[in-house]
Amino acid sequence: MRPIICYAFCSAVAFAAVLMPSAPAAAQAVGKGISNLELPRFVSLKASRANLRVGPGRNYAVDWTLVKPGTPLEVVQEFELWRRVRYADGTEGWLYHSLLSGKRMATTAPWKASDESSVHIEARAKAAPEAAITAKFEPNVLVEVRECDGTWCNVRHQNGQGWIRQTELWGVYPQEKIDG
Repeated sequence: MRPIICYAFCSAVAFAAVLMPSAPAAAQAVGKGISNLELPRFVSLKASRANLRVGPGRNYAVDWTLVKPGTPLEVVQEFELWRRVRYADGTEGWLYHSLLSGKRMATTAPWKASDESSVHIEARAKAAPEAAITAKFEPNVLVEVRECDGTWCNVRHQNGQGWIRQTELWGVYPQEKIDG
């Protein structure tokens, strides 16, 4: 059997697959990690600069550098004091545990960021579709998650606050409840 040779097209497809934002993550019951915390789980970036490495240790190469504190990340694996995290676009890498915070943050519908129409994510005065609109956010806006009831999340941003459907956020699981 001959090996399959693939150059530009396969590279472009693989590159696009890595960079395409994903829809809201579904919680996968994996259990507890070495930290005795649930896996997977959402956290946020505490540091203003953090090297995302290809393996769990300083001797591994830096793949990306994260520079936005508050960025939501999903912890998918733990090894000693290192956490394998996933970014909203699917990129994964290892961060040292002290670079992360338990503060819940989310981004508004990052999977809609490539949509060329003027898409807005609406925040409402109450957790109800008929409630008054209090703010409109572009896709991929970082918001603080204050509370979630399993369907809606109360979020805050410098340009407004209100209740957004959980399905419009990356940084919380569907039906997850977060006490305010």
